[in-house]
Amino acid sequence: METPTTEKVFYQDSKVTITQSRFVSQSKTYAMRNISSVTNYQIKKSRLLQVLLILIGVLCLLAESARVFGVFLLALGILLLYLTKDEYSVRINSNSGEADGYISKDQQLIQRMVDAVNEAMIYRG
Repeated sequence: METPTTEKVFYQDSKVTITQSRFVSQSKTYAMRNISSVTNYQIKKSRLLQVLLILIGVLCLLAESARVFGVFLLALGILLLYLTKDEYSVRINSNSGEADGYISKDQQLIQRMVDAVNEAMIYRG
């Protein structure tokens, strides 16, 4: 009868588990032996729409008949600009290419996961 081997856990929360042999994120599983490197990758969000709303809002403020609409567009553009946050991912490089293992707006969380994957890779040898 085979004895179950226990895996060393480097990171675990409700959505992600990183052990010495695998990285499990939601419905994706990556084998550590196939991962060649891992990085904290920044996914920059476009802010073009927000800037256009602000510019159109400012232009509408110049016309007396469209001031209320201009204030609305200006406020909407500023609000959307404030709410738009860049995302970060655990970018995994393997022999099959690059993949985003997990994406979040919390850069520190992603960095902890990247550090855990690096520790697991070193632990495997």
